Amino acid sequence: MDILRTKNEVKSALDILRKSQKTIGFVPTMGALHYGHLSLVENAKLSSDAVIVSIFVNPTQFNNKEDFEKYPITLEEDLKLLEENGVDFVFLPSVSEMYPTETLLKIDFGDLDKTLEGAFRPGHFNGVGVVVSKLLNIVKPSKAYFGQKDLQQVAIIKRLVSDLSFDVEIITVPTVRENDGLAMSSRNIRLSKEDRLTATILYKCMLFAKDELLAGQNWFEIKEKVTKRFHDEPQARLEYFELVHTDTLIKLKGIKNQKKVSICTAAYIGEVRLIDNLEII
Repeated sequence: MDILRTKNEVKSALDILRKSQKTIGFVPTMGALHYGHLSLVENAKLSSDAVIVSIFVNPTQFNNKEDFEKYPITLEEDLKLLEENGVDFVFLPSVSEMYPTETLLKIDFGDLDKTLEGAFRPGHFNGVGVVVSKLLNIVKPSKAYFGQKDLQQVAIIKRLVSDLSFDVEIITVPTVRENDGLAMSSRNIRLSKEDRLTATILYKCMLFAKDELLAGQNWFEIKEKVTKRFHDEPQARLEYFELVHTDTLIKLKGIKNQKKVSICTAAYIGEVRLIDNLEII
């Protein structure tokens, strides 16, 4: 496994593959890797001749400085995991390599970045859009792999790729969950033992809402019950619990006459903010 630290090193290593007509699968990450990330790697290996993973904690997508400073860094363990799982290249850029000068570009994703995460984390998706654009331009992969857990981010990246005509296929990989349903996330490391048990409330409430919706119950009554359930849990603070169109993230009032619907939620468990989503139909 080769570790690449600069744009020029990436170009030199991957140009050789491209000249040989080899396909390149790309998995962008911020480190603190878990099996959810490894599922992206597994999917990339199945349909690519070579796999490159980036590890870069992007400062421009954090609207909360404290959140950035507390983001878990586990580089030694990450590199060991990637080597054990057959990754060919790891791109480990510094902040100065990715941002040699201040980036003044602002990306407007329209309604996509003004709802859900965009409403609670202003500027977040601009940072995501800029860094993903940079990474795709540096790596120039055939396919790039992202997790379904970050549903809104996937929608943002697909719009970015479409509108700017990036020559890459975006592959969405299903969310990987723990045995009790908690979506795997790098932030789970920060949960206390007690909060880790509490965190299952997100998945349990989404399952409850899904069952109620499919049984014909009213969405707003379901949402009210879920809100009360969070209110009754002292370690949990709900930010949003919404029914949306899976691709556009437009909020819905029900599932009648809809073909692609998901529930999206975000909540603080103790001091850790978690997000999740569940496809309904």
